[in-house]
Amino acid sequence: MAITVVKNALGGVAWYLLAVVFTFALAAYLAQSYKQYLKLRAFRGPLTSGWSNFWLVRAVMRQNTHIDFANVCEKYGPVARIAPNKLVTSSPELLFRMSAARSPYTRSDWYAGLRLPPGQDNIFSTMDEKKHTRRRAQMADGYTGKTNTFLESTIDTHILNLVRLVRTKYVSSSAEFIPMDIARKAAYFTMDVITDIAFRQSFGNLVDDCDTYRYIQSTEEMLPIMITLTSVPALSAFFQFPWVAKLFSPNDKDTTGVGKLIGIARKLVHERFTKKSSVDNDMMASFIAHGLSETDLVAESLLQILAGADTSATAIRATILHLITHPLAYRTLQAEIDKHLQEGLISSPVVKETEASNMKYLQAVIKEGLRIWPPVTGLLSKQSPLDGDEFELDGQKIFIPGDTSVGYCAWGIHRNKEIFGPDADMFRPERWLTEDASKLAVMNRTAELIWGYGKYQCLGRPVALMELNKVFVELLLNFDFELVDSTSPWKSANVGLWIQSELWVRVTERGGRQNRK
Repeated sequence: MAITVVKNALGGVAWYLLAVVFTFALAAYLAQSYKQYLKLRAFRGPLTSGWSNFWLVRAVMRQNTHIDFANVCEKYGPVARIAPNKLVTSSPELLFRMSAARSPYTRSDWYAGLRLPPGQDNIFSTMDEKKHTRRRAQMADGYTGKTNTFLESTIDTHILNLVRLVRTKYVSSSAEFIPMDIARKAAYFTMDVITDIAFRQSFGNLVDDCDTYRYIQSTEEMLPIMITLTSVPALSAFFQFPWVAKLFSPNDKDTTGVGKLIGIARKLVHERFTKKSSVDNDMMASFIAHGLSETDLVAESLLQILAGADTSATAIRATILHLITHPLAYRTLQAEIDKHLQEGLISSPVVKETEASNMKYLQAVIKEGLRIWPPVTGLLSKQSPLDGDEFELDGQKIFIPGDTSVGYCAWGIHRNKEIFGPDADMFRPERWLTEDASKLAVMNRTAELIWGYGKYQCLGRPVALMELNKVFVELLLNFDFELVDSTSPWKSANVGLWIQSELWVRVTERGGRQNRK
């Protein structure tokens, strides 16, 4: 009886202590939340954005963030609140300010979720500014033709594989209809290019006409999870712990998908470090010569493939779709290509980059395709300096408190009607051929943000532009394309990068093999 009374008394004390602890914890949480709310109270945003990540996570999970961020900036202003300590901006000037070479802004913890393999930084995920600057210097030459003399010939090889695949399997005629998913072929092409550049060994997707190792499918499944985690840094950090990563992340023992890619990267990079190679003028050789370790090189190779293949494929798909649905632009570009062919200005078997760069309308089409459908729409958030940042925007003084995350609103910036004209939502390459030099300068400067800017500019830009310069010339020189279903042309979802499929087209033969140098 006495023992029972003591137990009950102790039980009561335990519950009382638990209630006290819970009350104090709740009070601390509410106090911290209120303090965080007050910090950014000058910036308007969705109702829940001052108190939780709910709105942001919901936007990412809806896979429509490009529109959601643009709508927020349209409704609440060029700098709007989307979470307790997160802002998003559609102001090009603020983006330039944050990314300038001597800017006090740094990368935010948004980037930490993009470490691959988990726990291993790459040039995109590292938040240490000194390390990032040093790594850029180590890698810059490898992305150009200066030390990577195989770059253009490598891309040419896969351009020819793409043309060959289309010609041998997917050309329709009046007697036969063979629909082709050009969204998937674009992914095959860019994946083959980037794996060949990174490893001197391509996946062979175009040759086999399939998603070798199911990497593309695995990436499409993984991206929504990765980007959702970047929106909640605490979750992202949790999944980067080694024991958690071992349970949930891809690993090099997998036979397909991203894990298989990790295994291939480790094997090929290890061979370069342990066996004497006769190749000293490709991308990997350049990186090694500039001091990258074996571990660093694996991480950078994986980033190249994850980021480089997907973004270039998006640019190809979106531009092809907009060309097909805008017949005037389609025929104007095709006429320019035909004219250059007739004048002997297109080499055989693949147009040279210098030749494509001289096609004015082609350059306008490439710029417009990237503007109307930016391949990267993630927040890419930067962190304000600890003492905050005060500046003038549209005639008003703005103060961003210290240690605040500020993200990028791609759709709002690149469809800005004040910069690109009242028809900014329309695909119209002619806007880039204007004789108004001052207007063109503003458009060109704003378009730089597609590639990042200043200390964060994309190193892969030369590779991507070379791909685009060549692929549109060769496809439109050799073939004609029509949409199979103009009312529902493709499946497209956005999670910061694009997941696109089922862009079905009917392909017919044009020729394109005559009058080549």
